[in-house]
Amino acid sequence: MTDEALQPSQPDAGTAKPKPRHSGHRDRLRERAAKGGLGALPDYELLELLLFRSVPYKDVKPLAKDLLARFGGLEGIGAASHEAVEDQVARSMGYVPGKATRAVALDLQLIFDVTRRIAREPAAKRAVISSWTALLAYVRVALQHEPREQFRVLYLDKKNQLILDEVQNRGTVDHAPVYPREVVRRALELSASALILVHNHPSGDPTPSRADVEMTKQVVQAGRALNVEVHDHLVVGRDGVASLKQLGLM
Repeated sequence: MTDEALQPSQPDAGTAKPKPRHSGHRDRLRERAAKGGLGALPDYELLELLLFRSVPYKDVKPLAKDLLARFGGLEGIGAASHEAVEDQVARSMGYVPGKATRAVALDLQLIFDVTRRIAREPAAKRAVISSWTALLAYVRVALQHEPREQFRVLYLDKKNQLILDEVQNRGTVDHAPVYPREVVRRALELSASALILVHNHPSGDPTPSRADVEMTKQVVQAGRALNVEVHDHLVVGRDGVASLKQLGLM
């Protein structure tokens, strides 16, 4: 980052500029990470390492801790809106929102989005149904910390390979409209043989509601008429993932 707001001022000739108190902290943290591995670091220190590149001349430990406290963890930061992350950067660093704060927020979102795409690759490259662990990891990364309800459909071919993960609707904090006929019509457009329904509960509790169960039955019925199988309906919350199939609700 080369933003002027984050650059150090130039000392006068012959004047020794005192080192900031955190100057040695970065070297020590990098050395601990190199020797002990990144997995040994707590979340706030891992976030510090990321922020070193975005904020090269300030102590970023308070910012790292503030971000984790506000958004509830690393995944929460990744799921937060750009505006919300930028707002916290401005508050923690004492900046007026602008070019510098936008750049820090964008750097963080870039890192988390790369992580999401990496998590999606295993599900996209092999049979989804035969890799339950990869499927659960995929839907949790995609939806676990979404602040609003989102309804998605994973469309599969005859070999249960993922054709498309499509967001059908985004809704409010507790509702996203679903149209069973549209779900199945889209399957025909994609030449999909099967599908998996996925949506999140922003409240955190993945327990399916009566409306979830009824909607699932409607999609199953619509799909049966057109030879499109509904493998499952997964409900994602911060507390886990519920499978309507495993619960005997479909």
